[in-house]
Formats: sequence, structure tokens, C-alpha cells
Amino acid sequence: MIDAADLTARLIRCPSVTPEEGGALVLLQDLLEEAGFEVHRVDRNGTANLFARWGAKGARTFGFNGHTDVVPPGDPGSWTHPPFSGHLDDEGVIWGRGATDMKSGVAAFVAAAIDFVRQTPPDGALILTITGDEEGPSRDGTIAILDWMAQQGERMDVCIVGEPSNPDHMGEMMKIGRRGSATFRIGARGVQGHAAYPHRARNPLHALTRYLAELTTEPLDHGTDHFDPSGLQITSIDCGNPASNVIPESASAVVNIRFNDLHSGAGLAERLADHAARIEAETGVALTITAEISGEAFLTAPGPFVDMVRDVVTQETNRQPVLSTSGGTSDARFVKDHCPVVEFGLVGHLMHQVDERVPAQQVRQLQSIYHRVLERFFE
Repeated sequence: MIDAADLTARLIRCPSVTPEEGGALVLLQDLLEEAGFEVHRVDRNGTANLFARWGAKGARTFGFNGHTDVVPPGDPGSWTHPPFSGHLDDEGVIWGRGATDMKSGVAAFVAAAIDFVRQTPPDGALILTITGDEEGPSRDGTIAILDWMAQQGERMDVCIVGEPSNPDHMGEMMKIGRRGSATFRIGARGVQGHAAYPHRARNPLHALTRYLAELTTEPLDHGTDHFDPSGLQITSIDCGNPASNVIPESASAVVNIRFNDLHSGAGLAERLADHAARIEAETGVALTITAEISGEAFLTAPGPFVDMVRDVVTQETNRQPVLSTSGGTSDARFVKDHCPVVEFGLVGHLMHQVDERVPAQQVRQLQSIYHRVLERFFE
């Protein structure tokens, strides 16, 4: 059997800060090929990705998705143990960047998959998709793998993304969807002038702050059965004006919206543009909106797949996980266009922090959960 905790430590020792592969995918490719998986590197634009399949193409297929790239560790001197040491201490805790997000999750599903096909070869197939571009722009990672799969006729019927999903304890939460995320950059252009003679100027800040105030006054919605209300946050206002007696010519602001499945990115962009057109007509200040949609809201509705994963987690942890759509974005936002997807992984409260670490037993428990999910799926 493969020990997922040991594999986690070995992966941590690969310094795979986005976009560097760092040896992590080479390590996994060697393990998977030795276990009889057909493995392909699906690199695109300098980003390293891995696709592995055991079993016949076109058979009933269970998929896993995860990433081996990590965020920078910051000052190594701030760490109790070096960030790429994979140190296992006397209390059975593994230290290092990626210990929770998410080399442990990848190690758990790789180990579970290899042990499963060796012990009880299923009547079906397993596909593992592992990217090196989740913490970065995410343009050439899971998207590239899914594009390649479409070209090759590869297909998953369902998929688990192994991102950390539990707030504090194993079994607390699994993700069955995610909110969408959109960033809007608003530019306002008026007429510069002296602050003592405002009638000779057109203040862009007045129009912009009015626009932003109205955006934040009216709720976007009141939530749904599986989603909290959508949230709009102003994250920046700037005009670059060092003089207190000058009305600036231009100003800008940034707004981020995390939205539920009552909205789409395009619909929100249209809503903000219509609002800007009204303010522009009333003030004479030109407002421009640039939208960046990083992900749409989605939901994998409760049903046989969700129920199966939830039942296994409950049996293995003695906790029934909450079905949640909270948090930021993950690569599940791409997988959902391919097949039904849920997220279940480790406790994530230490991810991206100095002294990121994980109990080895927790990684082994996750390996056991994934193994049991595969048994249930192929029963």
C-alpha cells in the first residue's frame, strides 16, 4: 500500500511554486505508470499538467482533480521548519508549503486510486487530472487538461476536487458548488478645475462615489436554498491627486462581486453598465466599466453522487458534512462544465500561511475516504 502521508512529504520537497513544476508531476507520473496508469503530460504555454487513466477509455469513469503548484512561502526564516522540507515532527505533523493546499489532497487521491486498482480492479476506469496552474492565472491548467480530454475523447462521469473543504474538523463540510466571482474596474472622467470654482469643473469623484453608494445600497438578492446572498465589495478608489485645491480630471474604482446562481457574470456587467449610463447622463461625467469574470456560479444538486460522497464521509468521520457553496473559487468551476463535481478534502485553516502543516493521520483518513468512495462508486 502507498502511504499518502509519506507521499505528501515527498511532494512538499518539490519546490513547485507557480508556474514551476518542481519535480512534483514527474514524481507522480513515475508512481502512476508503475501502477499501470496511462499517463500523459498535457503542458501548455509553459504550464505543466498531468492526465492519468486506468481502465478502458469510454468505460464508466470516476475522476479526481487537484493541483501540485503552491503559493510562495515568503521569508523562509519565518518558518519553524524550512518550507520545502516536508518535515515530519515527533507528533506526527507534516510541515511545509502545500501541506494542506493541496499536495496532501493529491497524495491522498493518488494513493487511494493506486491501491484500489491493485486490490480490486474495477469494471470501469479512473481518471486523475493534476495541474500546475491553480494558484496562478488558471488559464493553462485544468482548462488545458479538459481541452485535451475533449480532443482525445476522454470523459469523466463524476469528479471529486480534493481542495481543502473543512473549516476546523474532518467531515464538517463538502462543497457542492461555488459562487461566481467578477471584478469590475470603473473609470470616471470629468473636467479638471480649481476647488474654489467648482462650476467651471466637473468632479469625477462626485459621480463615482454616488455610483458606488447606489451599488452598495440595494442588495443584489436575498440568497437561495444553497447560496448565501450575493455580495458586492468596493476594493479600491483612487484619483492620483496630490493637491487638495484641485478637482481631478479622472478617478477610478474597483468592485468585486461574489454572486450566486441567480446571476451570471454577463448579467451583472449589463446591470452595472446600465447604472453607469444613468449616472453619466445625470452628471455629465463619463463612466466606463471593464469586467473580468473569473468564474460563474454553479451547483451540483443533491442526488445520488452527492449523497454517496456524503454518506462515505459521515461513516469515516462520524460527522455529516454540511453541503456548502461558500468560499472563493477553485478549479471545480472548470470541471463543472465537463461533469458533476463536488469538493472534499482536508481542514484548510492553515493554507497559504507561514508554518502550513497537516497531521499525517488526517491525510491517511482522507486517503481512506477516497478509497471507500471508489468502492461505493464501482459496487
